[in-house]
Amino acid sequence: MAYEWIIDALDTTWSSIDRLLRPQPPESYDALTPCPGWSVKDVLSHLVGFEKMLHGEPVPVFEGTWPAYVHNPIGEFNEAFVHANRDRSGLEVLDEFHVECTRSIAALRELNDAGWEKVGWSPEGERPYHRFQETRVVDSWIHLQDIRDALLQPEDDHGPGEEIVVNRFESALPYVVGKRMKAPDGTLVRVNLSGRLARSVLIGVVDGRATALNDSAETPTLEITTPVALFWRRAAGRISAAAFLAASATDVRGNHALASALADSLVIMI
Repeated sequence: MAYEWIIDALDTTWSSIDRLLRPQPPESYDALTPCPGWSVKDVLSHLVGFEKMLHGEPVPVFEGTWPAYVHNPIGEFNEAFVHANRDRSGLEVLDEFHVECTRSIAALRELNDAGWEKVGWSPEGERPYHRFQETRVVDSWIHLQDIRDALLQPEDDHGPGEEIVVNRFESALPYVVGKRMKAPDGTLVRVNLSGRLARSVLIGVVDGRATALNDSAETPTLEITTPVALFWRRAAGRISAAAFLAASATDVRGNHALASALADSLVIMI
């Protein structure tokens, strides 16, 4: 199957969430995560709700005023599923999570090539289904880390989920430099990532367009070296631009104003 790696990444990530939470005491589900307003149970409810929606189930009716952290229609249906589970126990939600994820994995394993390539709705707009499911990996893997942080049990969850997250955020760097930062022609930005998924990414701006380059003899206008974990956390909006730049493991060389602009523009998650 062409997209077996996406299925494996989802299965591995969802199974890690289940294994992490299954032995936890009831009060652990109330621990606050880095997601504004959301506890561990709320994050789990969001993941369950999204899978239920993909299975054709309706979004629950939400009555009242949306919380301040809800900014768009995607945030609204996420919050509706979260709110609907507020009176349920964490273990109930976890059991439902297990059922829905098992259902999703089985459906994906039955999907033919045409189904994977079909273009349709996604949080990013109209996209092929494989891109949508890859985005589900990104969302789920980062929420696994949110849960770990809330439980004070951080761990390096290496595997296909992490690789998909880092690859996705790396691929967005030309957009960040060119469209968000509007870096001028001639700008050369090098981002060095250290750790298991270490890499060096070079972005150049020519004729108003930023593209990834193989190499350049020019000295970069800006060179940032940082661990993979700090890079994805900033790209996911889990740490502030100031914390990203001030971290002892982050080294900035060159134009510091450009470094601030990059850090401010780096959040990629919706």
